[in-house]
Parts: sequence; structure tokens; C-alpha cells
Amino acid sequence: MSMVKESIDVDVPLHTAYNQWTQFEEFPKFMAGVREVRQLDDRRTHWRTSIAGAEREFDAEIVDQRPDERVAWRTVDGDVRQMGLVTFQPIDADRTKVSLAMNFQPEGITEQAGDLLGVLDRRVKGDLARFKDFIEGRGRETGGWRGRITPA
Repeated sequence: MSMVKESIDVDVPLHTAYNQWTQFEEFPKFMAGVREVRQLDDRRTHWRTSIAGAEREFDAEIVDQRPDERVAWRTVDGDVRQMGLVTFQPIDADRTKVSLAMNFQPEGITEQAGDLLGVLDRRVKGDLARFKDFIEGRGRETGGWRGRITPA
């Protein structure tokens, strides 16, 4: 598996950044290649992506979610094998550090070559920059889910 880690500081309060991140169906608005995310229930989401011409569908399960702290997930079904963690740390009352770490298994020659060339690293960095623009441009979250999910 390969790993990517990126962080960004956003100029919104901690709860605003966290609440927005829990709105998974909004991800296509700032994540390149994400075509659709459907929230199936509190724990599960269904994703449709198109990255470097490769169409993928998969389900992901949230395995640990702590309000204003973290969201951890893993894929459970479909074309993609990955797991990740996004964490939120207050910088001050109006700014938050958002850090994302993802492990993934590149499938096929195209994805393996892209991994070697750092394509996913750049994609994640760009997605975080677009998240920053999205949430700062709005100044408030589109919604939020404050529930707690604990590892099984």
C-alpha cells in the first residue's frame, strides 16, 4: 500500500471545518475526480470516482468519528482499497489545521505509474486547497453531523 499525508490551515473555526467535512455528499464540489458520494447510513458511504480515466465505485465505512477531532474510514466493497484519517486541530479561535493521511492500493498499470509519479499526493493537496476555498468562501458549513462512531 502507498501512503499520502497532507495538511492545510483553514481560516474558519474548528467546528465549522469539522462540520463541513462530515457532509460527504458535498465532496464532489471540492474533490477532483469524485463524481458522487451517497450517504447510505451513519457509517457507510457509496462513492463514484473517475481518476485518470479509471471509473471506480466503492463503499466506505467510517470506523472512528469523534466530533471536532477526527474521521477515520476504510473501503469495504468495490474497486478501491484504501483507508484514511482526517484530523482537525484548532490553531486559534478562527483557524483550524486539517490533516489528511491515506493508505491506498493502486490498481492496474496506470494507477501504479501515477502513484510513482506522485499524482495522488498532488491530487490530495489540491483537494485540501479546494476544501479551504470552499469553506472559507462560504464562511459557514453546509451542515454537520455531530454523532460519535467508535471502532467495532
